[in-house]
Amino acid sequence: MKLWHCADARSFRPLWALEALGLTYELELLPFPPRFLKPDYLQTNPLGTIPFFEDGATHMTESAAIVEYLATRYRGQGSVDLAVDVAGPDYGAWLNWLHYGEATLTFPQTLVLRYTRLEPEERRQPKVAADYARWFVKRTVAVENALAGGKDWLCAGRFTAADISVGYALLLANTLGLGDELAPVVQDYWQRLKSAPGFVGAKAAQRGASAIPAA
Repeated sequence: MKLWHCADARSFRPLWALEALGLTYELELLPFPPRFLKPDYLQTNPLGTIPFFEDGATHMTESAAIVEYLATRYRGQGSVDLAVDVAGPDYGAWLNWLHYGEATLTFPQTLVLRYTRLEPEERRQPKVAADYARWFVKRTVAVENALAGGKDWLCAGRFTAADISVGYALLLANTLGLGDELAPVVQDYWQRLKSAPGFVGAKAAQRGASAIPAA
């Protein structure tokens, strides 16, 4: 099993899952963005995106999908259970949060990242970035509602892959300086996530890699 990874990029999701499960894996650290700073990576992944994940004949490029794959393919073989029963009452919520974390909460932040940090100064769009930052913050209301009533985790009454998917979006939000705009219950959730299974190990595993550019 091998994961190609840039520090604190989307590939942090599968790295976190691998560490939480306690699986044996190989990690290749890349500079961000790899398609410009490590051009030979295109031979591995022609898209030039990360993550890239390999498990035998299986090759994957979508971070939330890799987390789902690890949670289900290796269920019962890891240190924790990141999945839920397909026939159980929480399966729909679990699956929805896996995709919500990427499609709804991470996508708008990638535009903030692009138009405030990655583009050359003359191509930056602060108004566009501000619009998408507001879009992201408004959509964290769903997270706030899911945690209402003193819940610690999004579904199933325990830490699961759903929390990893959404947790990465909150990691990115804090990287981009948006963390203080989140509701107190979401900020408290973020504090729990930082000590959840696998998070500290994933942070340690990526140490030394170049991260997403600072503002």
